Amino acid sequence: MVLENKLGITDQVTLAKEEERISKQKAKALFDTGDIDTIKAGTFAGLQQIHCYLFEDIYPFAGKLREVNISKGGFRFAPVMYLKASLEHIDAMPQSSFNEIIEKYVEMNIAHPFREGNGRATRIWLDLIFKKELKKVVDWNRVDKESYLLAMERSVIKDVELKVLLKDALTNQIDDRSLFMKGIDVSYFYEGYSTYKTEEL
Repeated sequence: MVLENKLGITDQVTLAKEEERISKQKAKALFDTGDIDTIKAGTFAGLQQIHCYLFEDIYPFAGKLREVNISKGGFRFAPVMYLKASLEHIDAMPQSSFNEIIEKYVEMNIAHPFREGNGRATRIWLDLIFKKELKKVVDWNRVDKESYLLAMERSVIKDVELKVLLKDALTNQIDDRSLFMKGIDVSYFYEGYSTYKTEEL
């Protein structure tokens, strides 16, 4: 089933390519315009802002809470009926240490508040929390895809693996444009999108 979109595309492959191209352009603009600095780190409202920014030209549901239950690889994300309460809980979670930030990130992943594009928006959100609280960001080039996806899958039960993986990849290059652009490419690669390079769009 092809998701309802503003582009009038009815073919999944075509939609995936256009989604990648347009949302990567928007991710680039998010950094280059300085709009990224207006986002309140660690809040659901901040995540909504990122999601809307990336996907508003593609999907009518950009930045809006999903109204359907979704699952991935046999794992069911937070049921719609508990989603708002779950997000209020996440907003109230502390974020002053590395461990607290990862725990908050894991909870947001379980909530999966949007119909599509959760992972990509939430990784930007995670980096913003790191930047604000620890003056660091993740160098996603140093995070292997398979290791990351497995660690995320297991983080629902135990998040130690994810903590080790991301702690090893932290850098203090928090305003490095090239690092951000490459990080977007890696983030999209995790989700199976690798047609375009963000820097070249």
